[in-house]
Amino acid sequence: MADLNLVSVPVATGIADVAAQAVAAASGGDTAQVGPGRFLYINNADASSKTVTVVAPGTVKGLAVADASVVVAAGDHAIIPLNNVYRGVTGRASITYSAVTSVTVAAFELDS
Repeated sequence: MADLNLVSVPVATGIADVAAQAVAAASGGDTAQVGPGRFLYINNADASSKTVTVVAPGTVKGLAVADASVVVAAGDHAIIPLNNVYRGVTGRASITYSAVTSVTVAAFELDS
C-alpha cells in the first residue's frame, strides 16, 4: 500500500486544483491520514466504473461500522470524507480499488 500525503486546501481563498494534485492509485491500495476536514478525491478517467472502498476497522458503541464503498462512474470524480471512524491500527485509513486503470487519487485537508 502506498501512503498518500495530505495536501492542504486553503479555505480562505477557496481555490484548489485538486485534480492537479492527484497521483495514480496503487494496485495494492493506498493509505491516508484521517481526521476532521480530511477527504479522499478520486478521478476515474477510465471507460468503466470503479469501486473505491475505505475500510472502517472499528466499532461505535459496540456496533461494527460499515466500510465506505463508492462507485465512481466512468469519467467521473468522487470525494469520500476521511473521518476518524476509518482510523486503522497505523492511524491511517486503508483504501482499496476494484481496479486502478486510469484512476488518480489525492488526500486533502481543509486549511483553517
